[in-house]
Amino acid sequence: MGREPGSDRLTESGLPIEPVYGPEDLAGWDPQEKLGEPGEYPFTRGVYPTMYTGRPWTMRQYAGFGTATESNARYKQLIANGTMGLSVAFDLPTQMGHDSDAPIAHGEVGKVGVAIDSLDDMMVLFDGIPLDKVSTSMTINAPAALLLLLYQLVAEEQGVPADKLTGTIQNDVLKEYIARGTYIFPPKPSLRLIADIFAYCRAEIPKWNTISISGYHMAEAGASPAQEIAFTLADGIEYVRTAIAAGMDVDDFAPRLSFFFVSRTTILEEVAKFRAARRIWARVMKEEFGAKNPKSQMLRFHTQTAGVQLTAQQPEVNLVRVAVQGLAAVLGGTQSLHTNSFDEAIALPTEKSARLALRTQQVLAYETDVTATVDPFAGSYVIEKMTDEVEAAAVELMRKVEEFGGAVNAIEHGFQKNEIERNAYRIAQETDAGERVVVGVNRFKLDEEEPYEPLRVDPAIEAQQAERLAKLRASRDQAAVDAALAALRAAAEGTDNVLYPMKDALRARATVGEVCDALRGVWGAYVPTDAF
Repeated sequence: MGREPGSDRLTESGLPIEPVYGPEDLAGWDPQEKLGEPGEYPFTRGVYPTMYTGRPWTMRQYAGFGTATESNARYKQLIANGTMGLSVAFDLPTQMGHDSDAPIAHGEVGKVGVAIDSLDDMMVLFDGIPLDKVSTSMTINAPAALLLLLYQLVAEEQGVPADKLTGTIQNDVLKEYIARGTYIFPPKPSLRLIADIFAYCRAEIPKWNTISISGYHMAEAGASPAQEIAFTLADGIEYVRTAIAAGMDVDDFAPRLSFFFVSRTTILEEVAKFRAARRIWARVMKEEFGAKNPKSQMLRFHTQTAGVQLTAQQPEVNLVRVAVQGLAAVLGGTQSLHTNSFDEAIALPTEKSARLALRTQQVLAYETDVTATVDPFAGSYVIEKMTDEVEAAAVELMRKVEEFGGAVNAIEHGFQKNEIERNAYRIAQETDAGERVVVGVNRFKLDEEEPYEPLRVDPAIEAQQAERLAKLRASRDQAAVDAALAALRAAAEGTDNVLYPMKDALRARATVGEVCDALRGVWGAYVPTDAF
């Protein structure tokens, strides 16, 4: 969270940061080449000409816990408090494609997100929420296709046409192999499934963002800002290559790609990071893939404040951290933002802490002047120099990924994971030595922490979900479910788009676990190699 001030201070990426910057640091620097105009190539200054001067970013609060009923109530509270978009957190069994009554799910049902086992749960989750008026982001990866189709089926029940649906599925499985671990299938069929999602959404849900290529979880695992954007953009390149190899034109799907980054407390480097990422992606899409549509060249991204920087000690201090991190995201030009709640290092956020997190964004949007002008830091000696330096460091890492033959091959050799772990170790050493100050942890500590009562998830939820599943299986047309799952397996064995039979199976009340098991039976389950 920053070293003590000094002449030898380094950025989070390990790059020197000087006490003073001046014109000499930008000698020979071409503003037109490096910046352009806001909303124009290379999009350094932002993807839209007016940015927040016309309207603020989307305030999207991440929430989900326990049962669909409990999460539905929290979503309605957030909407009433001014949230512009929902962001759904799913529990670990759902993320891993297991039903709540599966033995492997024991003890995890509803803990880190909402438990979704079937269309019935999804209908409860969005009961009373008009899906043609609310944008929804779903943090789901390996089973992303299932949750997207469940969302579409709920919309059909509401009478909302698919072309009115807006939102995002994270759908970024490559970072799961690198940093997070909630994978199901091996890389090759996982990439095939992502290509099928791209094609399905282009035909059926045209306004949906089909993937949110994520650096956030890499950063939470210890990646530096340069590593975060390098490995995220390298994954993005792999997805683009996969879609093109499947026969799609780059300008048919690239405008629906989006990204997801962290925002740390180090404001200057974070602003530089976001600007550098836009510039790199624009150049890659134009020069490597020949994208002609400007929307294909734009790096649009969601940001979440840095959960890993929150502390259980003196948790109220996290309010300050989150405000600083949110400001960095806004100054960096994010399209949407989730601000963490101050108590998340202890437990799931309470209703009050979630409201305070949203109010933080509203203060930034409506009480400060950062929305009055586009890219406020443009031309700053330090910001432009740091943008160039972060860009150069990221490009060098991307070159190393390419030497392995691309992101998947680099993953199989453990390259990204090893690089991130090396950086995480550096950070841990600096913190332990007191070189990196963490307020309330290694400096400015209290002799005794004040008591705090966190939100707790009722363990009875697991039994309740199991009971719901038993009733579902007893009441559905089992022959229809079996036929739909057989059709899904046949599509997975061949080359047909698997989302169409998958949707039929989910409509027939096949469960998330049953659908994922059908695909496991064809594609297998991923087991990490020794290189990891």
